[in-house]
Amino acid sequence: MSTLSINEIEAKVAQLIESIIMTSVEPDTLLIDSGLVDSLSAVDVALAVEREFGVKIPPSEIDVHLESVHTLAQFIASEKA
Repeated sequence: MSTLSINEIEAKVAQLIESIIMTSVEPDTLLIDSGLVDSLSAVDVALAVEREFGVKIPPSEIDVHLESVHTLAQFIASEKA
């Protein structure tokens, strides 16, 4: 299995989030602070990340890691390293 670059992870994370919230997002778009991601969609995103990347986001850290696509991609990359 090849290791994904941070850009590839960001692209996949953006696709996952966009498929859940039905809105396009940029890597630095604030997800929770902007209201794009609420508590229910945050759980959906966390489950999708676990399915897609095999990375579990601790429930107490969801709001931290879902700050933006970039933040979430960095977390996934660090967990997979």
